Amino acid sequence: MQLTGIRQMLMMEVETPRIVKPTDVLIKMKVLGVCGSDIHYYVSGKIGSQVVNYPFPVGHEGAGQVVETGSEVTHVKVGDRIAIEPAMPCFKCDQCLEGRPHTCRNLKFLGCPGQADGCLSEYLVMPETSCLPIPESMSYDQAAISEPLAIGVYAVRLAKMDFAGKNVGILGFGPIGMSVLLPLLQRGAKNVYVTDKIEGRLAIAKRSGAMWTGNPDTEDVVASVKELEPALLDVVFECCGKQEAVDQAIELLKPGGKLMMIGIPEFDRWSFPVDKLRHKEVCIQNVRRQNGALEETLELLAEGKLDVSLMPSHRFKFEDTKQAFDLVAGFSDGVMKAMIDFN
Repeated sequence: MQLTGIRQMLMMEVETPRIVKPTDVLIKMKVLGVCGSDIHYYVSGKIGSQVVNYPFPVGHEGAGQVVETGSEVTHVKVGDRIAIEPAMPCFKCDQCLEGRPHTCRNLKFLGCPGQADGCLSEYLVMPETSCLPIPESMSYDQAAISEPLAIGVYAVRLAKMDFAGKNVGILGFGPIGMSVLLPLLQRGAKNVYVTDKIEGRLAIAKRSGAMWTGNPDTEDVVASVKELEPALLDVVFECCGKQEAVDQAIELLKPGGKLMMIGIPEFDRWSFPVDKLRHKEVCIQNVRRQNGALEETLELLAEGKLDVSLMPSHRFKFEDTKQAFDLVAGFSDGVMKAMIDFN
């Protein structure tokens, strides 16, 4: 299923990909989650400097089954059910050697223009380093969702904070916001304040353990949180890529607080109120995908410590992928996560 233009998509018959390298793995796709970054490419044709050259298949939140392996593959075998790590670092550059493969100088990432075709395809070839076996007790949905969930697990880890007893904000409660909430609660966050413009998502936040939820379209969320927490919040996770959310975050943070920037904006530059930023000595930390958190995330899912059952809200057949993208692009029907079934 390939993007052919802005908000245009077409199913095409292509050759089944073949194993080329001895470390390659051929995967039959089972399920895929539609990500916000996929939607950026769908509605804008780009994310920053990454511009789509049509036709192009996106998609990187996937799970499937191994159907063939290269001669040197030892990590997985035919028949294994796997989660797919979309990042393919070189493991040789300075970033990789310094423990930062997610900022690899030669990184290839599924569904990223100029790097690698996405997994909106019945079959996919990946290096064995990107194939993580899952137990029979784990669903393909959980395996696919482990990718965005790992971003939340990583972001919470990157905040470098003992969350026990802390007051936290999450601005934007799409799949990434939910992926932040779950590990926050698992690590003992005291009160989590969540905002979003979709009431259905706020209901999911409440059911998932958020202490307070608010819609910035219908109330002054900053005033509401300040009334409940006069000392303000220890850390705020910006998960929607909106300037107004960053403005709210600066207002909500206590002096010495931390702002975690995860959302992908549709513009090129952020704006910050320098006076408040300086006087509060706010620390700003950008979050780039995830770094070494996918294995941990799969373990937490397998042990039942993180529950993502409320995240998949809509399902579509592979041939109806465009309907899924239109739904997510329009934030329609209270969508949280649209899933594509290949069977």
